[in-house]
Amino acid sequence: MKKVVVGLSGGVDSSVAAFLLKQQGYHVIGLFMKNWHDDTVTISDECPWLDDSNDAMLVAQSLDIPFQTVDLSKEYKVRIVDYMFDEYKRGRTPNPDILCNREIKFDVFLKIALSLGADFVATGHYCRKSVSYIEENAPIYSLRSGLDTNKDQSYFLCQLSQAQLAKTLFPIGELQKSEVRAIASKLKFVTADKKDSQGLCFIGRVRLPDFLQQQLKPKKGMIIQIPSDFEIYHKPLPIFESKVDALLHQSQPIVYESEDGAVVGTHQGAHFFTKGQRKGLAVGGTIAPLFVIETDVNKNIIYVGEGKEHPGLYRSTLRVENEAVHWLRNDLKLSNGEQLKVLARIRYRQSLEPAVIFQTKQGLFVQFSEKQTAIMEGQFVAWYIDDELVGSGVIS
Repeated sequence: MKKVVVGLSGGVDSSVAAFLLKQQGYHVIGLFMKNWHDDTVTISDECPWLDDSNDAMLVAQSLDIPFQTVDLSKEYKVRIVDYMFDEYKRGRTPNPDILCNREIKFDVFLKIALSLGADFVATGHYCRKSVSYIEENAPIYSLRSGLDTNKDQSYFLCQLSQAQLAKTLFPIGELQKSEVRAIASKLKFVTADKKDSQGLCFIGRVRLPDFLQQQLKPKKGMIIQIPSDFEIYHKPLPIFESKVDALLHQSQPIVYESEDGAVVGTHQGAHFFTKGQRKGLAVGGTIAPLFVIETDVNKNIIYVGEGKEHPGLYRSTLRVENEAVHWLRNDLKLSNGEQLKVLARIRYRQSLEPAVIFQTKQGLFVQFSEKQTAIMEGQFVAWYIDDELVGSGVIS
């Protein structure tokens, strides 16, 4: 009998994943990851880890499977929390959930599971895995979108490797969320009607400024509004000697100066804000809401534009430094000078958008057919062929 360790998070998805695996004849073990102790910045009654742990234990009891808790808080702090602080300090916007999957769930947790004699680990992610063979005894694993398009979570797993996929099962990837809840209700799981968790991976809903202020101190600065008719938006593109030069130019965010707009307010730290952000500016007097279009953490300035159609929010091209390019499908990896038509997204829940990726000595460029809003340095871009996620990278 194959042994599988399920990451029981205390939510309905992992609960049903464990049930399905037991039904399929696996020897199932439930493991809860305790990765965070400080609840001083957690919004009360929103996904506290203790309640989640208790719910996970009750589900394990209901399924009559072994259950234990592992404390990975030290690894989480070093690999995720410290990384987050460093990225925000640099004026970038990290995605801790993607890093959490790569560094914690499918690395530290996976190694613990294998040390327990497991053949696989399983999670409650809405995605699918398939396998094909180019050569005999040389499997190629594919990560595919979940069939529930509203819940597809393949983007969060965009940094996984072939070795990690080989040892991973996604039992609910073929199901709709409504079907998962129906199964949980029929089994009378305590998690059946539980709301989906929101917020940072394993931490829950947090007040991000409070969380960041543990290390990043408030610092008063200016909010400067850039007009939508700012001249740089309407300048014709220069003529470039090569395609790479054009891509480099198009992928660069606009650099604003304080004299390019008018001071409309103050803030308590540019590193607390990110592109596309609307809330927290506390500036009124405009017809349409103001959005952050750029931040300058060195000068501690936030640049904003009025309305979600402000041209400062949009860009069609982004760059990934070569060392930050990751291919789940190494057999599809591009060489310098090659390009590939793909579908791509730059955030969770964004629809897949047509794009072309170009591999060059200066990095991998993703050029979308349509301009994208709020391309954020530090976030991940993931590219797909049909419904298969084949690669990803950190936006530079």
